[in-house]
Amino acid sequence: MKIKITNTIFSLSLMLFIIAFNFQHNPPSGWYQQFLPSLPNMQLSDIFFLDSLSGWAVTGNSEPNDTSGYILKTIDGGDNWDLKFTDFRDFSRVKFLNENTGFVSGGFGTGARLYKSTDGGENWFNLSIPGGGQIYFSDLSVINEDTLWVVANNSLVGGVFRTTNGGISWQVQYSAGLHNPERIYMYDANLGFISTTSNTKLRRTTDGGATWTEIQGVKGFTDLQFIDENTGWKARSVETVEYSTNGGLNWISQPLVQKDSNIIFSRVFELSVLNKDIIWGFGTSWYLFPNLQIRGMIHFTTDGGDTWEYQIPDTAIDIRSYRQGMFINKLNGWAYALTFTGVHTVTGGNITSIDPISGIVPDAFNLYQNYPNPFNPITKIRFDIHEAGIVKLMVHNILGKEVGILVNERLSPGSYEYTFEAGSDLSSGVYFYTLQTGKASVTKRMVFNK
Repeated sequence: MKIKITNTIFSLSLMLFIIAFNFQHNPPSGWYQQFLPSLPNMQLSDIFFLDSLSGWAVTGNSEPNDTSGYILKTIDGGDNWDLKFTDFRDFSRVKFLNENTGFVSGGFGTGARLYKSTDGGENWFNLSIPGGGQIYFSDLSVINEDTLWVVANNSLVGGVFRTTNGGISWQVQYSAGLHNPERIYMYDANLGFISTTSNTKLRRTTDGGATWTEIQGVKGFTDLQFIDENTGWKARSVETVEYSTNGGLNWISQPLVQKDSNIIFSRVFELSVLNKDIIWGFGTSWYLFPNLQIRGMIHFTTDGGDTWEYQIPDTAIDIRSYRQGMFINKLNGWAYALTFTGVHTVTGGNITSIDPISGIVPDAFNLYQNYPNPFNPITKIRFDIHEAGIVKLMVHNILGKEVGILVNERLSPGSYEYTFEAGSDLSSGVYFYTLQTGKASVTKRMVFNK
């Protein structure tokens, strides 16, 4: 009997070791790492995806007269990138209207540049530009092939510039010296916003830029997106996102996740707004693991920003900040660091359909036996969380191989239930499910009978 007990304990210990090793050395399911080509002395400025396969990236490093501006393209969703164009200037923004027509803005060196492509980014040519001298177009907003805006914060020759004939001629719409804008966002040909370099002032237009009115008491933005003429969100690299329901006249603060012993800070720099409910936020948000390893967080909301959650897509690779990001639908999204690596999801990241079943704070951390057990093909897994934090619910087979990560997100204290459905590729047998927080971990056994 002693021998059997010892063997059982040894097997369980070995399995738990395999589970722990497997988790620590693999990023959570839903995201995988991607790389851009190694290009020295520069950083990623912007990415843009038109669909699940076609995307473009631009670079810059704020150093004049060096080859820092690169335009890259992918046709397989970011798994591989090809260099298409380079120039002795920094590039700031890339936008595509369709599979053929795109624009890139930038500057420094011998002056500003605005490039256009009509063949999907394979080739690029100069458009005529406003301003001149040592100028830099820091942002670009494109409505159609004819109507676009660029901004430059140069105090002498900068401002807001618009063309309505595809760049043949330009109009100076706004110039304020030291208060020239660095950011511009145009929802349509009439409604738009500009922001100063320090994000201290927000100005709004409803006549296509002919007049710009300062919104008193409202600060600027690093990114801003509207879904209709009334509803929009803006980020400004702080620990809140702001929300408007009246076309940007008033803004409501929406706090990101609350700091705790693990969250060092949360700052959203860029947004990807899918609809009135689902929004993603990218920036410099750090999560501290017990071994003092820092990993970047990606913020998201599924209720229009009333509550913000986060994901940590990387537990093994060292990505601390996701500054550039974009989702084209609920499933396909990208989040990149400035250093030419990032993560990609085709499953919507780690957003789960976990159901809270009680808001009463439990006395302790607890994982219940799944029911029914044995099951085919659906079973429910209930657990209690008594402290807010990142919660992971994982399933492994008897060999310790990961079957899936069911939950990987920050949860408030309460009782939860996850409905697990075995896939058609899952064979009958014994499986183990593990509930893990930063302070505790527990594993239970379940049986799947096909």
